[in-house]
Amino acid sequence: MRFDVACAGEILVDVIPTQAGFYREGMLFEVHFGGAPANVAVGVARLGVSSAFIGAVGNDLFGEMLLKYLEDMGVYTGFVVRKKARTSLAFVVAKQDGERDFFFYREPWVSTADAQLEEQDIDLDAIKKVKVLHVSGVSLSQPPLSNTIINMMKTVFESGGQVSLDPNYRSDIWLNEITRAKTMFRNALKYSTLLMLGYDEMSPLLGSEDYRKVADKLFSDERHLRYVAIRLGAKGAYVASRNGEEVQVDAFRVPVVDTTGAGDAWAAGFLTFALCEKRDLRESVLLANAVAAIKCTRRGATAGMPTREELKAFLSNRSISIDL
Repeated sequence: MRFDVACAGEILVDVIPTQAGFYREGMLFEVHFGGAPANVAVGVARLGVSSAFIGAVGNDLFGEMLLKYLEDMGVYTGFVVRKKARTSLAFVVAKQDGERDFFFYREPWVSTADAQLEEQDIDLDAIKKVKVLHVSGVSLSQPPLSNTIINMMKTVFESGGQVSLDPNYRSDIWLNEITRAKTMFRNALKYSTLLMLGYDEMSPLLGSEDYRKVADKLFSDERHLRYVAIRLGAKGAYVASRNGEEVQVDAFRVPVVDTTGAGDAWAAGFLTFALCEKRDLRESVLLANAVAAIKCTRRGATAGMPTREELKAFLSNRSISIDL
C-alpha cells in the first residue's frame, strides 16, 4: 500500500480548558485529539490526500479514542502499535489573546506510550515508498522514539522521498535543555528536504529572528533542503525555495477561538498543495494560510481542519478564485 503522506511521531490527547486564563478549581476542560504529526495526518486526509500515521498509543481508553478518530478521518492506522502504557496527555493553557502554552504528561516526566515506539515496530520497506514523510521535533526529545524517527527520516531521504520537519519546540519536554534540543534538531535536519517552523522557534533554535537571513543560512549549510517555511502567526507565512523563489502571504482575518493546532493545519495545507499537488508556491502558501485560519475558528487541534469543500467555500466568501 502506497501513501502520499506519512506522518510519524507523537500522538496524544489535548486537554483544553473551555475558558482562558489560569487554572482554577471547578474549571471545565474538553479532551481532543492531538500530537503534531497526528494532527497533520488528519489535516491532509481531510483535504483529500492519502495519509498514514506511524506511532504508538496506550492500551487504554484514550488510545482507543485516538485510533478510532484516525480511522473516522480516513487516516491509515496499520502502522500504529499499542503499548502496555498510558497514552500521553498535553494540557493546554489558553491565553486571553487566543494563544496557548502546554505542559505534558509524557516523557521525560512520566513514561507513556508514544515515546516507546521502537525500530522493530516499523516496516521500513513500506515507509520508504511514501512520497512525503512528516515528523515533529517533539518526537526527537526521548529515545527510543527519537532513534526510530531519525532512522525513518534517513530511510525515506535516501530512497528519494521528501522529508518534512517541524521542530515544534516545547521547552517542557526538553526540560529547558536548549543545547540538546538544537543538537537533535541539526541531526534531523541532515535528512530533511522541507523545514517549517514557527517564528518564535527561530531565535532559540537558529539564533536569529530575521527569517530571510535564516532561510539563506539554512540553504547554505544544508545543501539538500528544498524549502524553508516560517509561520508568522497573525502576519501570515514566508516560504523560500532553493531555486531562489520566495513569497510572503498575509494571514486571513477570522474570529479566533483556539489556535491549538494552527501550525499543524498550515503544515497539512502546504504538504498537500506544494509537495503533493505541486502547485505554484504563492498559491500553496495562500491555501495553507486559509487552512490554518479556518482551524482557528474552532476549539481543538483538528476539529476545525477543513475539508476541500469547506476550503472552497471559505475562499469563495472572500472572492478568491482558485481551482480546487
